[in-house]
Amino acid sequence: MESYEPEHLSSAQLAAMRRSLTSGRGALTRRSLLRASGMGAIALGGMATLGACGIPPAKRADAGVASDDHSAKEKEVTFSNWTEYMDVSEDEKGRPTLEAFTRRTGIRVKYTEDINDNVEFFGKIKPQLAAGQNTGRDLICVTDWLAARIIRLGWAQKLDPSNLPHAFANVSAQFRTPDWDPGRAYSYPWTGIPTVIAYNVKATGGRKVDSVTQLLDDPKLKGRVSFLSEMRDTVGMTLLDQGKDPGKFTDADFDGAIGRLQKAVDKKQIRRFTGNDYTADLSKGDIAACVGWAGDVIQLQADNPDIKFTIPAAGYITSSDNLLVPAQARHKTNAEKLIDYYYEPPVAAQLAAYINYVCPVDGVRDELAKIDESMASNTLILPDQEMAAKSRSFRSLTTKEETAYEEKFAKLIGA
Repeated sequence: MESYEPEHLSSAQLAAMRRSLTSGRGALTRRSLLRASGMGAIALGGMATLGACGIPPAKRADAGVASDDHSAKEKEVTFSNWTEYMDVSEDEKGRPTLEAFTRRTGIRVKYTEDINDNVEFFGKIKPQLAAGQNTGRDLICVTDWLAARIIRLGWAQKLDPSNLPHAFANVSAQFRTPDWDPGRAYSYPWTGIPTVIAYNVKATGGRKVDSVTQLLDDPKLKGRVSFLSEMRDTVGMTLLDQGKDPGKFTDADFDGAIGRLQKAVDKKQIRRFTGNDYTADLSKGDIAACVGWAGDVIQLQADNPDIKFTIPAAGYITSSDNLLVPAQARHKTNAEKLIDYYYEPPVAAQLAAYINYVCPVDGVRDELAKIDESMASNTLILPDQEMAAKSRSFRSLTTKEETAYEEKFAKLIGA
């Protein structure tokens, strides 16, 4: 693993994080939209801490070294997750899949919904990880860019494939080999989060909107188009439209995408760049079409049959939330057993039926159909082969790249 430079966040990076917390994924509830609510002053305080103190100049020599595994003697596992990201019983007093895991294995799960946004959570656990101490957590769930950072710093434990037979066999192809963890040596995906084109068919006069080119150039959509204020989603979708791979793009490719978007801003084709607040305008028809998140679409369609979505022929961006075992965790084997449990199709189906995100587990369709046939046929939860083949991930960025790219994107969107 490479060493890591001090990470003093630029003003553009801090602004991007604030956007995420106040109106982007960090501001949305898991059940109703896409991300848990931000922590306001607490989260922004965490960002200030990250910006002021940075990250240690290099990974510790002993970073990532597992502590003694106490799993055999201590039948427990501590799991930190986002809010509204686990199935709940009808009386809201239990968590059926977790309880079934305990009955089967005898391993008690201490489940905590203490992840409210990635930045705030990283600020919470960073001091222990940097000091080579146990965070008190055996399993955490973080978004791909933070998972990449933790792995790169040497602060995640390498997983034992012998404890993960279902996970190894059943992880979907589109999630199997991220550039930041090839072969899933340190992580497994909990859910996928697609970025798609959404439109209000009433506002478009019955016309389908199915490409970024159409969003940027169609005169009939002028002034009624929005893109996301999350750089990876908006630029990633534009790169794809230009025939570039978001997993391999160059500085020149990035600048080309920014230039393409700038032209649409200058001619007032794009109305604005938004977080999740585009949903109200889309539902009312003030925004006719946009780049949006699939979780929003599922929710909006439940109330408004005019809301449609398309997957561009050029492809779409998918991010993911991922399970990691932190360095020095006491119960690594128990954590691995819990990861593997959620890759059994009947269990994965029960979880997917509740949280309504892309399920990263192959072989789950028939099991989900037993619960809800409409969910089993919803490609935003279970992408079909054609849709999965179009999924692309935005590549990992160096600190230098992230600073430069966020500054250019901030200038584009006027942040």
